[in-house]
Amino acid sequence: MPEREELCTIAWERETGSIVYIDQTLLPGRCEQMRCTTVEDLARAIRRLEVRGAPALGIAGAMGVALAAVRSTEADLGRFLADVGRAADLLRSTRPTAVNLAWGIDRVARKVAMAASVVEAKALAVAEANAVAEEDELTCRRLGAFGEELFPTACTALTHCNAGALACRCWGTALGVIRSAVAAGKDVRVIACETRPLNQGSRLTCWELARDGIDVTLIPDSSAAYLMRKGAIDLVIVGADRITKDAVFNKIGTYMHAVAARHHGIPFYVAAPLSTFDLARTESEITVEERDRAELAYCGDRQLAPDSVNVLNYAFDATPLDLVDAIITEIGVLRPPYSESFRLVGNPAHRRGQGA
Repeated sequence: MPEREELCTIAWERETGSIVYIDQTLLPGRCEQMRCTTVEDLARAIRRLEVRGAPALGIAGAMGVALAAVRSTEADLGRFLADVGRAADLLRSTRPTAVNLAWGIDRVARKVAMAASVVEAKALAVAEANAVAEEDELTCRRLGAFGEELFPTACTALTHCNAGALACRCWGTALGVIRSAVAAGKDVRVIACETRPLNQGSRLTCWELARDGIDVTLIPDSSAAYLMRKGAIDLVIVGADRITKDAVFNKIGTYMHAVAARHHGIPFYVAAPLSTFDLARTESEITVEERDRAELAYCGDRQLAPDSVNVLNYAFDATPLDLVDAIITEIGVLRPPYSESFRLVGNPAHRRGQGA
């Protein structure tokens, strides 16, 4: 893999006490950093998908609590904690399906609640938020090392949406596995689905892989099954926004790839950190985000559907675990039966705030 300066999707800027991030809505045309100085700015950026991707949302949630703490003018500890709590609630409401956002928020909020003074609370919030970001890179690299062993010496991998450096602090989950396989000397070609309606595959995944010099081909979402039938795909690897005890939630379209892969005897892998696991819940208990009508009815300023037509625009779908051949994590590769292998994970809530 050619040497390139690594992407850093989101970071805490110590000098200004603010959050800097790559605005992903501008890619692939421009790669620009933006700055959030208020929690309201960050909430807006999350809703607009300027910041997106499960691990990156975890970092954003953590840093959002730190931002609220640093910017609070309350001198009384009780009023200060209430101020930070309101900010946490605002951030938590922005994306209901991705569990990492709430995970990052809660992890820093717990640290803040332990403080004996406002000054201590602010310091703890910033330190914990930075720890979340630093651990994400280590987690992704561990995950990549485990996952690359599943890749043949030469193969073509299909991926959907963007589970790369832009979805994390850097390196990535599904794309992190691909990067690790390439770094290990394997000949990996990637087929990236466009990922309608917001084209995270074409805009973000293709941009990342081309930037790294990794062979990538863009396809319409609807052609994946045909390419499987033609023998053009050896494996599927995707990320996840939440993993419950019975399903994997990921970008809408993932489920149909899993069904097609099973029909054609192609391995279907999920790459996700432990912070994405929500094993206390089942698929039926999760709210699947529905996004704005305009994302489907318009392309920029061009109208694509009549005003009288209803639109159903789910952001995510759920893939039953019986269609998943393996889940790649930072502690190893989990395989069916998941009722047994999930015991290795334990209760992810117990790991939160402990550097997992």
